[in-house]
Amino acid sequence: MNSQVIYLNIFLSCGTIHLVLTAVMALFARHQVKYLAIAWIMGIFSSWFFLLAPYASTEGPHAGVMHPAMLAALLVISFLQSIYPLSIPMPGYLQWGRMWRYALPAIVFLGFYAVGFAMGSRHVVVESFTDFRTHLLSGDLLVRLGMLLTSFYYIANIFLLPRRLTHVQFPRYLIGYSTILGLSAVFFLVIAFNYHTYLIMIYAVVFTLLNAYLCMRTLESTARELPRPVVKEVAEAPSDEQLERSEKDFNEKNLQYFQRVEYWMQHHSEAWTEYTFNRDILCTEVGINRQLLLQCLRSQGYNNVHEYINRYRLEELKRRIRRGEISALGDCLDAGFGSLKTVRSCFLKLDDTTLDQYIQENAPKKD
Repeated sequence: MNSQVIYLNIFLSCGTIHLVLTAVMALFARHQVKYLAIAWIMGIFSSWFFLLAPYASTEGPHAGVMHPAMLAALLVISFLQSIYPLSIPMPGYLQWGRMWRYALPAIVFLGFYAVGFAMGSRHVVVESFTDFRTHLLSGDLLVRLGMLLTSFYYIANIFLLPRRLTHVQFPRYLIGYSTILGLSAVFFLVIAFNYHTYLIMIYAVVFTLLNAYLCMRTLESTARELPRPVVKEVAEAPSDEQLERSEKDFNEKNLQYFQRVEYWMQHHSEAWTEYTFNRDILCTEVGINRQLLLQCLRSQGYNNVHEYINRYRLEELKRRIRRGEISALGDCLDAGFGSLKTVRSCFLKLDDTTLDQYIQENAPKKD
């Protein structure tokens, strides 16, 4: 397979991935408007990849330094990338008035080039910085400099994104993401000065991975709102005969084994409130192997055995807090957790709240 076919496949693959991201975000945008901006912008990126795919595998004529097409792409991409992360923590930012004001510099410079191209003007080819000084006062290079400086402005906003959002609650990962996103824009700036197809392919892959990462992390807030498994009282453990009868039905078998595990957990709290209690002990007590234990727990919505055991410990800790038995944070370890750090992480992961907040809201008030 020659390099041209590889380049073509890379662009088509990147376009397909962005198309999938567009469809997913558009689906979620029907229920929450904060996904709408990302859906639109992923659709724009997808269209670009498909439209440019036939040209991606060819070097073409020498582009020179600061080719206007590369600068226009840099300007649009840096503008869009400085905008759409904001739709995660602050959807109100995407108001039409503020959007148009923010986009106005880019629109002006792109408009200059569009009008010039329509009137038949041709851009100045700059092979070196000596040529750049020679044609410095030409209208073409002045517009290019304006596009470059405006791109710097948008790229700087990408780096400054976390600092601009210090007054709102935003995802912690956004700090690292914004830094890498800004660096990728700088990399595209390097390509604009020294165009090479190989570098464009590297940028296309990095660009796609960053957008996929953002979309997946954006959907994390939705995943947190999905219903979680709840502890239900099991009056009687399934007998061996019931387990044998359920062997022919995969779902029924998992349910029966799960109820056996539930019954044991609900009647042996003294065991799992010990920190040393683990998966192997649970397997021994209920009489099933690791694989079957994990299978029956996952059939009811638990990710793993550790999460299942911690769910019971968490519910026990919440009961003790409500009864007023927790007088100090150290008492939280009596429910079976190994450290206070584990307690805090379990509250965030399994209950979507903090330990301190739960204690403040549910502990009995002292007279």
